[in-house]
Amino acid sequence: MAEDPFSGLFLLLWIVMIFFYPRMALMQIVWKLEESVKNLEDMSHKSRKIVLRQVSEKPSEKAKNAIDRMVEFFAVEPVSLDPYGIIPKLEHVVNAEEDKIKYTIEGITPNMNAEKRANILMGVAGAMAVNQIAKIVKHFLVMIKKTKNIQLAMILQMQLPMVERMAKAMYKGTEYLATGQPVGDSIGPLIAAKMIGNSTPRLTEYDTAIASVNYKERRLVIMKAAGPGGRLGRLGRATEAVLKNHKITKIITIDAAAKLEGEKTGSVAEGVGVAMGGIGVERAQIENIVIRHRIPLDNIVVKMGQEEAITAMPTAVKNSIPKVMEAFDRLLERTKKGDHILVIGVGNTSGVGNSAKGLKGTLETIDRNVRKVEAEKRKRREENKKFSRRVFGTVEEEDE
Repeated sequence: MAEDPFSGLFLLLWIVMIFFYPRMALMQIVWKLEESVKNLEDMSHKSRKIVLRQVSEKPSEKAKNAIDRMVEFFAVEPVSLDPYGIIPKLEHVVNAEEDKIKYTIEGITPNMNAEKRANILMGVAGAMAVNQIAKIVKHFLVMIKKTKNIQLAMILQMQLPMVERMAKAMYKGTEYLATGQPVGDSIGPLIAAKMIGNSTPRLTEYDTAIASVNYKERRLVIMKAAGPGGRLGRLGRATEAVLKNHKITKIITIDAAAKLEGEKTGSVAEGVGVAMGGIGVERAQIENIVIRHRIPLDNIVVKMGQEEAITAMPTAVKNSIPKVMEAFDRLLERTKKGDHILVIGVGNTSGVGNSAKGLKGTLETIDRNVRKVEAEKRKRREENKKFSRRVFGTVEEEDE
């Protein structure tokens, strides 16, 4: 019986593929990773330029070097082998980091007001995040090229879409924060400013604005980060100060919250506890205070995507304000007339003033940014349609 010549060829091809396919696959993945690293480094470079434009139209070499140093700046986490006392340690390191960056910004902007400096600080934080993402991805790329480890390459390739999505959001967020525009995370301070109304709030040493107003026969002590510059405020210490001067019977926090995929942007939910992000220092301080005073904690959150929290505030988030106020009124039903209630508008107060006096301009800015984002999406869809027609003869819709 004659031997089939194709069987030998197939066996040879199979042997070749066993030895060479992993190497070919690795080369293809590395090529893709190199393109991604190039894009990430480009975003990191552009984010620094965004911050520098806010420092000066023609930044000096001193300013450029200062921004480069800040982007590479890092804080060492305190030892946590013995967790007792870790919160004061974290607070000290975080405050030291912020003070260091503030000092550097003051050195290159001697004639700039405090609000613009606060915006630059937030822009630097965004640039630091983009730079760190680019460095980490490049680190793994170089390690993959050195070790020829295809398993590590495949793991990084699978994570890359989420990493790139995060980096793009931080890059866009850098521009909004550096220029002092409202972002999704500003919804808590925005509602607090609306509740303060035309009252004149008191500015504290903890970068917070506090005002007392009467509402439905209750006394509301409303707190937010001091604006309109980009700040988060030291809400834990500010809460301690408030409780020394007021007999608070309830604390209500209002904040943005990351939605799950499938949930609607702008949906409102109620809960208990301190609704507050970050590393946990401020939240832990407030929790320790309420335990000592036995104060009930309620919260109201507005759901949004992680990208929406640090980029232009979506219309759905802005339109959630009446729903938040309805939820707030329901929480007041469990209080008594004459009670003093602390309301904390948690979040980045970028572009949001300390009372309702400047809210008209803030809301107009939000609407203008929404129109800009929608125009960019339409332009991108049209470009994708033209590309699909030219290459494939069909139209492929972009996933939003």
